[in-house]
Amino acid sequence: MHRKTRFKHSIKRCVVASGLIAGGEYAHADFLADSNVNLEARNLYFSRDFRQDGGSLASGQSKAQEWGQGFVLRADSGYTDGLVGMGIDAIGMLGLKLDSSKAVAGTGLFPTAGDGKAEDEYTKLGLTAKAKVSKSTIKFGSLIFRNQLLLSPDGRLLPQMFKGGMAEFNEISNLSIQAARISSSMSSQSGHWQKLVANRFGGEGDSYTFYGADYKVQPASTIGLHYGALDNVFKQYVANASHVIKLNESQTLKLDTRFSKSSEDGNYRPIDNKAAGLMATYRINAHSVGFGYQKMIGDDPFPYVANTDPYLTNFIQINDFGNINEKSWQTRYDLDFAAYGIPGLGLMARYVKGDDVKLSGGGTGREWERDTDVSYAFQGNLKNLSVRVRNATVRSTFGNDLNEYRIIIQYMLPLL
Repeated sequence: MHRKTRFKHSIKRCVVASGLIAGGEYAHADFLADSNVNLEARNLYFSRDFRQDGGSLASGQSKAQEWGQGFVLRADSGYTDGLVGMGIDAIGMLGLKLDSSKAVAGTGLFPTAGDGKAEDEYTKLGLTAKAKVSKSTIKFGSLIFRNQLLLSPDGRLLPQMFKGGMAEFNEISNLSIQAARISSSMSSQSGHWQKLVANRFGGEGDSYTFYGADYKVQPASTIGLHYGALDNVFKQYVANASHVIKLNESQTLKLDTRFSKSSEDGNYRPIDNKAAGLMATYRINAHSVGFGYQKMIGDDPFPYVANTDPYLTNFIQINDFGNINEKSWQTRYDLDFAAYGIPGLGLMARYVKGDDVKLSGGGTGREWERDTDVSYAFQGNLKNLSVRVRNATVRSTFGNDLNEYRIIIQYMLPLL
């Protein structure tokens, strides 16, 4: 099917899905008034240059370089009136290959065919039924998570989705309680549902279950406790706390602490990992300076669901610094140019160094990563347009040495 035709069909299916209830006898003003439809267009150029002799340790390529155009249409309804409000959300996505070849495929922007070439296009469609009682919601269908246990990555052309059900209870002031059961995932570069797999361990689980609670102790202080388990692979407890200290009108100090304990679930092989992290960020006017420390304890690396972002202090653009016994330090600097008369322009630079990595063949390893990120959100009539340039440099005694660039042009268009 032609690309334009496929895109039109994706939009049509989302719009129709979001209007299913609105056309029935249960349609109410809140359902329509609180509905919104947005289209996101993302153009992304990705280049990763492998610097070590022999190229990538996984593929042998000297370079992975691709360019694509993504579209994400989100249609979220409001809720019907009554004790139990009902609604439905829909999301349709289309990824188009603009430039690639077999020699430089593998950036994670597109699915790869059996011959090693990137597919010309791929689509995703998700529907979510939802219900609301008082301040609590229940959802079933396609879900996108950003919490301590499942973080859907959004650094490629299209975001990752999960299939399952979740509930969030907000009946007690300042307390949020969550629960979910996930059966499968659709990774960023795929249009098909797949079973859940543990990163680094390879164990496959039939489902992932998590429970958790976050409590706002004060307006500037939050604590959280969460539990998650990939069925018959691993289970994990995560505790976190953050606090912002206001020093004066122009200065603050933010402290973010994270701790997790992971072990095997069921009859899977023994897993032993504890991860501790602390990030302290000092802000004065437009400048922020941060220092972080992270430590892995135990006989195994940090486990998490593959193709998601791990909840670690030193997880950055490429590395997570979660290898066996690894300890790592981070320094970070942010600058908001609005204070200098250029609103919308921002700069971020950070450096993380890890060492004492226990290697499977014996001995220890070390690695470092340096990232820079320059972004600009246009003002005025172009306020929905943004441009971001990201660079990463990685050097390792046991992994890939690489230089990476990403250029992202993004436009958000409200349709309803």
